[in-house]
Amino acid sequence: MTIAALTLVFTAVPHAQAAGVPNCNDNGGISPCFEMVWVNGVQIKMTFVHAPFLATPKATIDPFYVIAPQTDVPQGGPVPFFHDHVVGDAPQQNHGDFSVVLHGFLVFCSAEGISSGGCVPTFTSSPQGILPFAKTVNGQMLTSADPIESPANSGLIVLVDTGALILGTINPNT
Repeated sequence: MTIAALTLVFTAVPHAQAAGVPNCNDNGGISPCFEMVWVNGVQIKMTFVHAPFLATPKATIDPFYVIAPQTDVPQGGPVPFFHDHVVGDAPQQNHGDFSVVLHGFLVFCSAEGISSGGCVPTFTSSPQGILPFAKTVNGQMLTSADPIESPANSGLIVLVDTGALILGTINPNT
């Protein structure tokens, strides 16, 4: 049942893209909508569809990292706060659409990372208080998953599991 539901959702996303999907920041996140995401140092448009999961899908679940803005123009916000996103992979050489189930993580600088200077935070006001979203780690911008996932950076950042599963589609032609 879950795979059938995911198939329906993923099939609907390309049609929504063709109809001119609004930016999630402009429409309050009403589905479907898009935001930019970082993939291997490049910003790509990702379309999101808000649909409930009845069970954990059997598809591969990739991480979806929420980080401090990497440029002067944040990809997300202002609600609940300004932020950027990082996903680990996307289609190569524009071979069609890429749909994925993502698991959301907030990326914070740890106390060790801040005190050592290994992680530079952007202190961000949120409904939960002031949070140290990671901006750079060991001098690297966080525009790809590598610096977030690197064993060399362990202890410098903290990944906070949001528990959120997200449906997204990347169309490399957009």
